[in-house]
Amino acid sequence: MARKPNRNQRRKYAKPLPRGEFAAHIESLTLEGRGVAHVDGKATFIARALPGEEVRFVYRDRRRHFDLGDAVAVDTPSPERIEPGCPHFHACGGCAMQHLAPEAQVAHKQQALLDQLSRIGRVEPEQVLAPLTGPIWGYRRMARLGVRYVGKKGRALVGFRELGSALIADIDTCPVLDPRVGEKLPAIADLIAGLDARRDIPQIEVGCGDAHCALAFRHMVPLGEADRARLDAFADEHGFAIFLQPGGPETLAPLVAGDRDVYPSYRLEEFDVEIRFSPLDFVQVNAGINQRMVHKALDWLAVEPGDRVLDLFAGLGNFSLPLARRTGATGTVTAVEADEAMVERGAAAARANGLGNTRHVVGNLFEPDAAQGWPHESFDRVLLDPPRAGAEAMVPVIARMKPARVVYVSCHPGSLARDVGRLVNDHGWRLLAAGVMDMFPHTAHVESMVVLEPGVTRRKRARQ
Repeated sequence: MARKPNRNQRRKYAKPLPRGEFAAHIESLTLEGRGVAHVDGKATFIARALPGEEVRFVYRDRRRHFDLGDAVAVDTPSPERIEPGCPHFHACGGCAMQHLAPEAQVAHKQQALLDQLSRIGRVEPEQVLAPLTGPIWGYRRMARLGVRYVGKKGRALVGFRELGSALIADIDTCPVLDPRVGEKLPAIADLIAGLDARRDIPQIEVGCGDAHCALAFRHMVPLGEADRARLDAFADEHGFAIFLQPGGPETLAPLVAGDRDVYPSYRLEEFDVEIRFSPLDFVQVNAGINQRMVHKALDWLAVEPGDRVLDLFAGLGNFSLPLARRTGATGTVTAVEADEAMVERGAAAARANGLGNTRHVVGNLFEPDAAQGWPHESFDRVLLDPPRAGAEAMVPVIARMKPARVVYVSCHPGSLARDVGRLVNDHGWRLLAAGVMDMFPHTAHVESMVVLEPGVTRRKRARQ
């Protein structure tokens, strides 16, 4: 029997792409921010194109059921089209929507959330929340930057990938990054070019706190003393904290061993909480929106002193530590997270903030362990902030607990709609409210928050 060709072989023998420019009318936007057109009856997703526009595009890829293209000219522009604020927008793939007016970006994300709730979840919110918005430039405090040393040019490239390519974009500034990093990309590139290990550093993780920014250098070979001295001098000159990562995430360590002061941190002033993190940690990228999000989530949870609160996918405690402040000494917060090291650090953060009413638990929230105690306990409020995969396995657990209220923070409207639909349609819950947060301006990422509570019959509600 002939062996089935692998993906790379199929691409190798695929028909060549059509050459030249082709015309298209853009009908709508995808969740990823690409314009949707139908060319000769086939769905074609075109980058940098907006609904209502007549564009000319070139093919980038052809698939069985759809094609991909890049707009090269706009013959009839949308009234919502604006001039991108970054000089590298047309080459860099870090942002997908700078050509769309900021208020239109938010409206698109809000509609995308409502469409997903309706189509996937078969549910509509009783109230659509006003979007949470903030600064649209210099907001990004966490990022992964690609690095490539180009020997023929004798220089290094540091930045995001090119649009539709695995290559590093040749950029000298990034206006969405925290300016402490975004305005120093040339200096970082010069540093890389001057290292002996310049060909063996594929990426830099960025983590910016309130006081300083940290850079974590992934290196594929051990660094010599000369390179370590160059990194140390660069840190002193530019005010960066330097970390090294020779292997997996567990190998991350400060350049100067044992120096805990290099870890960045951020404060949630309203709750008198400070959280220390590393450049590899999951931290909400937009500090301003995060402050507003935590405030709004706790308000919607309607947490009161003495409440028992469950925080799922708790991470370092972005929600659980403020929740512990709000519940007071008579309440408790159970913070569940899958990563054991993260759980230990969340507990340490609680102690550092003088919080004695938290319980930190290691738990696989995608395959809950029935032997653990917390899934069988009762809680007054539940907050969850899962990754893109959502929290499908937790839906029946939450439904069984019947807390008075649930707030679900999501980074993917599709998985959110699936989970909310199950709570509403299978378990009789109410979707009180839903809305988006502009956590990632100029990108297609949709961050959202929904509020749910168990269903109440008319008779029971009349007695309340």
